[in-house]
Amino acid sequence: MSEELYNRQILEAARERPAAETLADADVRVDKDNPLCGDRVRLELRLEDERIAQLAHRTRGCLLTRAASAMVARFAVGYGLEEVRLLRRAVERILAGEDPDPRWPELAMFRPVAGIRSRHDCVRLPFVALAEALEGAAARTQDCGSASAED
Repeated sequence: MSEELYNRQILEAARERPAAETLADADVRVDKDNPLCGDRVRLELRLEDERIAQLAHRTRGCLLTRAASAMVARFAVGYGLEEVRLLRRAVERILAGEDPDPRWPELAMFRPVAGIRSRHDCVRLPFVALAEALEGAAARTQDCGSASAED
């Protein structure tokens, strides 16, 4: 492998602590864990017009999961469900060994993980949590809209 798994960018991102650990007025909270290695991510989101207005995370895990959580915190504010889905697909492309999406060149720091399948879930975990949080919020919004239409 030509690149180190824990490159300088991953180490720096893992040390970052963007976003407070909790939001008092969160609209959405999701907890995800990787039972194989013990990584855990809690995301709390405050939404405005179906977009992320504020995000907090609590991440306990390896350097890869912590670096991925820092990326989520850095990118996600202002995003709606479609942008989150695109971001998640971009992570999958990096883990498949493909070039980074030009919208998120910073994700290239995870390129060395592509060759180590057992570590893919460490990187995916925060991105999966983010997608599930927004998908859950969208489903609740649709359910509320359907209920009021029937009344």
